[in-house]
Amino acid sequence: MNKPSMKSSKRPRGATALAAVAGVAAAAVVLSVAELIGAFFTTRATPLIALGSTFIDFTPLWMKNFAVETFGTNDKAALFVGMAVTILLLACVLGIVAYRKWGLGVAGVLLMGAVIVGSVVTRAGVKPVDAIPSLIGTISGLVVLRFLITRLWRMQEWPDRAADLAAKEPERPATTRRGFFAAAGITAAASAVAATGGRMLSSARSNVAAARESLQLPAPAKAAAAVPAGVQSKVPGVVPWLTPNKDFYRIDTALSVPEINVQDWELRIHGMVEQEVRLTFQDLLDAKLIESHVSLTCVSNPVGGNLAGNAKWLGMPIRDALKMARPKAGADMVLSTSIDGFSASTPLEVLQDGRDAMLAIAMNGEALPLEHGYPVRMVVPGLYGFVSATKWVVDLEVTRFADNKAYWTQRGWSERGPIKTMARIDVPKSFAKVPAGKVAIGGTAWAQTRGITKVEVQIDSGPWTEAVLSDEASLITWRQWSLDWDATPGPHYLKVRATDGSGEVQTDKRADPVPDGASGWQSVMVTVE
Repeated sequence: MNKPSMKSSKRPRGATALAAVAGVAAAAVVLSVAELIGAFFTTRATPLIALGSTFIDFTPLWMKNFAVETFGTNDKAALFVGMAVTILLLACVLGIVAYRKWGLGVAGVLLMGAVIVGSVVTRAGVKPVDAIPSLIGTISGLVVLRFLITRLWRMQEWPDRAADLAAKEPERPATTRRGFFAAAGITAAASAVAATGGRMLSSARSNVAAARESLQLPAPAKAAAAVPAGVQSKVPGVVPWLTPNKDFYRIDTALSVPEINVQDWELRIHGMVEQEVRLTFQDLLDAKLIESHVSLTCVSNPVGGNLAGNAKWLGMPIRDALKMARPKAGADMVLSTSIDGFSASTPLEVLQDGRDAMLAIAMNGEALPLEHGYPVRMVVPGLYGFVSATKWVVDLEVTRFADNKAYWTQRGWSERGPIKTMARIDVPKSFAKVPAGKVAIGGTAWAQTRGITKVEVQIDSGPWTEAVLSDEASLITWRQWSLDWDATPGPHYLKVRATDGSGEVQTDKRADPVPDGASGWQSVMVTVE
């Protein structure tokens, strides 16, 4: 069917809006068909995941920082909302263009399809065959767009055009607005069913979650040290000393959590080594595992932020794995890579000393949650996660900082990320209203591998008052503190600072997270009534 001449009549009222609806319906078909067929391929082959991951890779550093600072652990949800709005607008434009100039509309759809396919095939661990869902989805969307646009051209409200089409295909009746909306509605409903079916089918085909639940964890050769009874601050509202898995912060670049069967998992250790080593998951289970409480902190954590947590980890010492490979002289870095392509640069000496850096398989007494790296992730005390805490790790390359750059280093962050000394006020919250009299102030401080020896609080511009420290579990875990304050009516500013085990006082110099972590004293404003 050829598009009729546009010179024969004026456009019917509302035609542009209806064309936009057609574009949206066609886009829904693209995504839903690809989602349905993608259930038989890797999850990273679906358009939304591939586009989102590519967008993250090419997003300017300032925008990444803004997303993390603004949305925190909800940054991925915010990204999906932003993508949905963008796709919606582009779909509207393509629908309108196709309605007015069908050839341009086809070119636009094909261009979008090419972008999607390009995003898919360039993802780590994705094969060319994984582009099939996107290709079929694009073709399906183009067919649906043609179908709906043709119905628009047949609108009874456009007599000249309807007559033109009727003359060419007299057996086909003209279309009403009701008929158009019925067709678009059925298309949207079918798209929703296809997308839901794709997700359900993908979930049904995966047995990773069930395998994780049934995994029997071995006993550690070296159990975690006993935790003193007084590690938890007595102030109500201070975060738990041991962070539950469900509350542990999550910051990573994976839009779709990788699902890896333990039977398929393998860790390759190579590069500047005497002997390349490949470890299976069973090798880790059979190794002499260690168990340790370790606090982790994200480099994107702002002053006073909550991107920090403390958990009990079980895993194989990385130094034991490296000992098998025997790093060569001159190597100073290990480039760890996730199955989704993320990489981190960790100083080699840090992975070989006695700080309990490990290939972790368990968290707080259970197999790693999928979103926290199941089946294996790295845990390295004393370093920010962007240079150490690689989740879903599958590759360790012994190399040099001068020869290789990790994911975030390529984007302007530092090569090495030792955690800075930091204290945080958990209670009272900023802008809280509290009654006059005794007010309990409490919080958490950390300086992993150095420990916390003192926490001080300043009220307004008064003298610094030393807080009461809770018991210390180890130098690689955070430490809680508390202070009773005789509060007087009016607005007040509370500041906090910590001193680490080396005697260094937390700096008051304010710095943004980029490039090596935030610094400064947290200040909380409260009103005493």
